[in-house]
Amino acid sequence: MGESFALSVRGIVKRYPGVTALDNIALDIKKEEIHAICGENGAGKSTLIKILTGAIQPDEGILEIDGITRKGFTPHEAMFHYGIAAIYQEFNLVPYLSIAENIFLGNELRRKNGLLNIAEMNRRASECLEMLGITLDPRVKVEYLTVAYQQIVEIAKAISHNVKILIMDEPSAPLSTHEVEKLFTLIRNLKSRGVTIVYISHRMSEIFDISDRVTVFRDGKLIQTFPTRETDKKTLIRCMVGRELLETFPERTHLPTETVLQVEHLSRDAILKDISFSVRAGEILGFGGLVGAGRTELVRAVFGADRSDSGTVMVKGKQVSIKKPAQAVKYGLGLIPEDRKRHGIISELSVKENISYSAFHKVSRFGLLLPSLMKKVAETYRNLLNIVCPGIEKKIKDLSGGNQQKVVLARWLATGCDILLFDEPTRGIDVGAKQEIYRLINSLAAEGKALILISSEMPELLGMSDRIIVMHEGQIAGELSRREATQEKILQLASGE
Repeated sequence: MGESFALSVRGIVKRYPGVTALDNIALDIKKEEIHAICGENGAGKSTLIKILTGAIQPDEGILEIDGITRKGFTPHEAMFHYGIAAIYQEFNLVPYLSIAENIFLGNELRRKNGLLNIAEMNRRASECLEMLGITLDPRVKVEYLTVAYQQIVEIAKAISHNVKILIMDEPSAPLSTHEVEKLFTLIRNLKSRGVTIVYISHRMSEIFDISDRVTVFRDGKLIQTFPTRETDKKTLIRCMVGRELLETFPERTHLPTETVLQVEHLSRDAILKDISFSVRAGEILGFGGLVGAGRTELVRAVFGADRSDSGTVMVKGKQVSIKKPAQAVKYGLGLIPEDRKRHGIISELSVKENISYSAFHKVSRFGLLLPSLMKKVAETYRNLLNIVCPGIEKKIKDLSGGNQQKVVLARWLATGCDILLFDEPTRGIDVGAKQEIYRLINSLAAEGKALILISSEMPELLGMSDRIIVMHEGQIAGELSRREATQEKILQLASGE
C-alpha cells in the first residue's frame, strides 16, 4: 500500500444466505482526508464498517494498513493496534455512567492496588473534551446529556484511544442545522490533527460541505469514487439509485379544512412554556428549532408519553384528557417517534406483530389475538405502503431503515388514527426511501389527515410544510407561512434573535 493511503481494501466479499452484501470491493482511503460514503439502505455501507472495525470477517479479500496485509481484524486489534474507531447512529454509551467512565469503558485506568483511578480518568477525559473545544464536567452522567453532547462523548472516547481512522455513521442524524455546523468544526479539527475521517451520510448537502472524496455504493457494489469538487448531487443520486430522481418533494394540490387538533397553554417545568397551536385536517404543520428547543418533548406531551403540568388539548372541537398513549390512540392520535429503534419498533418481533401491535381491536376477538386477522391487517398495509420484506413473518430488525419506518406508520394507520405526529420521519433513511416517505405523508394529508412534522432537515421542513412553527428554548418563537418561510428566517427564530 502506498504511503498516501491510511487504509485499503482489496477484493472484499461478504455473503449472507440469499444475498451478497459486499461484492468484490476495492477502496483506498487516503491519509488525513474526509472520505464520504453514500448509498441507499442495503447498499453495503454498514457491512463495510463492520469489517473495518472487526465486528465481522470478510469471506474473501484483504485489508492493508500500516504496510501490513490482513484478512480481517478483531475489534480489539482494530481499535488498539490500528486506531480504527466507529461512531454509530445508535450510540454505544452506558447512560448511568459518567462521561469519563464512558470514555474509558473497557480501557479503565487503575491504581497500583487495582482500584479505578477516577481522578485520572476525569482529568484525561477533560483533556479529550478540551481538544474538541468543549467544556463539560466529566463527572456528569451521560443520561443527562443532550444527543449532541452524547455524540461528542463518543468522539472523545475515540480520541482517548489515539484514533487514526474515525468512521462516522450518519453523525448528523440527531442534530439540527446549528449543531451540524459545530460537528463539522470538530471534524475539520480532527483532520488537522492527522485523523482520517470516513463519513457516511444520506444528506447530500453535507457530503459536499465536508468531504474531500465521495464513494457511492449500490446493491453491495462500489459504483464509483469521485473527488467531491468534481461531481454534483444529481450524479451521486443517479449512481445511488440507478436512475434519476426528478422530484425532491411531491406537489401539494389539496387545501386544509377544519381544525382537528388544538393545543392551548401547554407547559411543563422549564421544558415547555405556554405552548399554543392548532392543526387542520389535510394540513402538514412543520416544527423547526435547534436541538433542545422542546419539539420532541411537545409532541410526546400531546401524545401522553410525557407528562404536562398545565394546558388543554382539544380533538375535533372537544376537550380531551390525554395522560398516556393509550388515551391518545383512543382519540385518533398516532406518534412516529424520533428514535425509531428505541421507541418505534419492537426489534425481535415480526413485521406482522409490529403492525398489529397498536390495532388490538382489529386483530382480536374476546380478548384473544387471531393470527388470521393479524395476517390480513399486516398484508393490507404491507401492500398499501409498499413495505419491502421477504414476508410479514420476517423480524423487523432485518429490514432497512426506510421499511422499518413504513412499518411504524402502518401500525398507526391500522388503528384508524387521523392525527399523525411525525418526529424526524426520514432520519437515517436513504434518498430513494425518503421520496416514498414524502409521497406517503403527502397522500395522508390529501386524505384529510392532520399531520405534524418535526424535522431538523431544512429542505424537508420547507418543502413539506404548509406552515412552520419555530421553537426556541421551550417556547414558540414564531410562525411562518409556506410562502414566507426561508432557511434564514427559521434559523433566526430558532436562535432566539
